Amino acid sequence: MSAVDAGSVSRRIMCQTWRPDLETISHLNHTPLHALHLSLGARMVPFAGYEMPVQYPEGVLKEHLHTRAAAGLFDVSHMGQVIIRPKSGRIADAALALERLVPVDVLGLPEGRQRYALFTNAEGGILDDLMIANRGDHLFLVVNAACKEADVAHLKDGLGGSCNVTLLDDRALVALQGPRAEAVLCELWADVASMRFMDVAEADLHDVTCIISRSGYTGEDGFEISIPAASAVDVTQRLLEHPDALAIGLGARDSLRLEAGLCLYGNDIDTGTTPIEAALEWAIQKSRRAGGDRAGGFPGADRILAELARGTSRRRVGLRPEGRAPVRGGAALFADAGGTLPVGSVTSGGFGPSVDCPVAMGYVDAARAENGTPLFAEVRGKYLPVTVSALPFVKQTYKR
Repeated sequence: MSAVDAGSVSRRIMCQTWRPDLETISHLNHTPLHALHLSLGARMVPFAGYEMPVQYPEGVLKEHLHTRAAAGLFDVSHMGQVIIRPKSGRIADAALALERLVPVDVLGLPEGRQRYALFTNAEGGILDDLMIANRGDHLFLVVNAACKEADVAHLKDGLGGSCNVTLLDDRALVALQGPRAEAVLCELWADVASMRFMDVAEADLHDVTCIISRSGYTGEDGFEISIPAASAVDVTQRLLEHPDALAIGLGARDSLRLEAGLCLYGNDIDTGTTPIEAALEWAIQKSRRAGGDRAGGFPGADRILAELARGTSRRRVGLRPEGRAPVRGGAALFADAGGTLPVGSVTSGGFGPSVDCPVAMGYVDAARAENGTPLFAEVRGKYLPVTVSALPFVKQTYKR
């Protein structure tokens, strides 16, 4: 791909994914790594109330492919880091309280492990998706940037005074992703090699105590590292000294997660989408389903459990457009080439550098959700053929 093509990919990713804040750059929040981004030549854009790097001089295409081949380092400090600490001192009390807000098994989450979860509303829609870690005497949550204030208010209201809820404002969060991520982190902490996917541990990196989870948002093996804000630049620079590590912006983060078939809140899931429609039923463990030890009891349980039993009228699916033209979020989907039989819409779409072709996700009528089903996407008045495809588009490489 030429430099011109790469630049075009960057612009398309930015336009498709984000709804930039109306504030000028001067009114945006800065992460603890802001000055480092500028020193690395980052192109900064408004995102979720922050000024964030969308790409560095290497460009979105090279950053994407470097992450798949080696190790990419992302600043995700705009995300919300939340501690839930039970007033009783018993972690089980915090787990049971949180289960009133999410349809997942928190009580059964062992110490040192993490789990994907969803906040749901009374209608079964998704308020946010998040990660929950059991840290022994408290729960540690990571929530989406645009939702974090609302999430904290939701937690304080929903936990009924049984827990103290704290949104941390003194920590950075970086993600180190890719097949060489372990080797890079081993330079600072050799024991990281013993961690498996969704393990969480505390370790000293460059003489700084950090919280490390083996997880990420790219489909690759990797880590998310919570660092005290005052030491964030030092630790991040130390990681970037490794020849396999490269700073990566939000543009490549989006194309990587799309290839991995991972949802972006506000695009692929929202308050009008249930976990079952979104094909996220794998996140609801047996104990919370009908007949389980702690079935239901979360917002929207009646609808969600009914959909688990009887299915839904629509489903999130992968989509592969024919040819080289990407199909963007918002494009209508039809069963016929004339655009007379609407069956759904695209929620995320772009070019997949690793697979060298356009990829997309969207919602279609359940009857059209089988892999291999031919459909048509409306793009600038034309109806382009697309095929329902299995997700993810790239093989996930998590260390199990």
